[in-house]
Amino acid sequence: MTDPPADNASGDVFADLFALLTPQRLLHHPRATGAGISVCVIDSGVERGLLEDKFRQRGQVLRPIEGGVFTADQPEPLPYEGHQSTPHGTTVADILLTLAPSIRLYSADVFGPQGTCEVEVVIRALRWAMDVWHCKVINLSLGVPEQRLQQMQRRQQLLRTIEEAYYKDVLIVAAAHNEHPLMRSYPAAFAPPLLSVDKGLFADPLDFAYHLSEPIEFQAHSRGYLGPFAAEPATSWAAPHLAGIAARILSLRPSMKPFEMKTILYWMCRSLDKEHGNQLR
Repeated sequence: MTDPPADNASGDVFADLFALLTPQRLLHHPRATGAGISVCVIDSGVERGLLEDKFRQRGQVLRPIEGGVFTADQPEPLPYEGHQSTPHGTTVADILLTLAPSIRLYSADVFGPQGTCEVEVVIRALRWAMDVWHCKVINLSLGVPEQRLQQMQRRQQLLRTIEEAYYKDVLIVAAAHNEHPLMRSYPAAFAPPLLSVDKGLFADPLDFAYHLSEPIEFQAHSRGYLGPFAAEPATSWAAPHLAGIAARILSLRPSMKPFEMKTILYWMCRSLDKEHGNQLR
């Protein structure tokens, strides 16, 4: 790596510095595998054996997947027995492990046998992932539509939990427009303390874009690799792509704060736009 310029004679010293910060340098670093980073998938559970078999056939051994099943009537999660409630969460987990195979993955099943999920259960899973599993990254490929947060107390509880994660240096990645593209979906709409992700199609799954569409900031690849609906572009698959990219970067500097991660991702997009001759979106 060359030394940065000593002054700003070339115009913009920050632009010169961040020119050294490129996707190739970061994402393809030998240590950028997600090693040392704990990631929680708050979703519909993960079929552990299916993922272990898939990656074993590729010559990769996953770290043991742990987790719990969260319900509305119990403060602590029920034991995780390695199964999914629906395939959705397994597709999400597979994307994360494809991009960052060395992460330590936790499955927070917030649907369980009832097949539905309340805001309070999501909050409980968020706090458990932060305080008990000590996860650095939390993926939320689910959304709470605005009408289910009409009660100000519920909205404030969810926002307070998201903010608490931010101040504990936990990066939350949330899928946007999960219910309908014209409806605000939470917690992605709480954009500043987290990474909000919309869907896009990219030639390389490690590509992504900064594309501000209030309150959503990023786009990531939106096709999965495993499961009945993986080929259908969706924000549910975009979120774990960006979460996997973040985990790769965090494995190089685990102490990074959420605002630092957002800044680095922004400048990586700027680098790509300059490389391709595009204007920054």
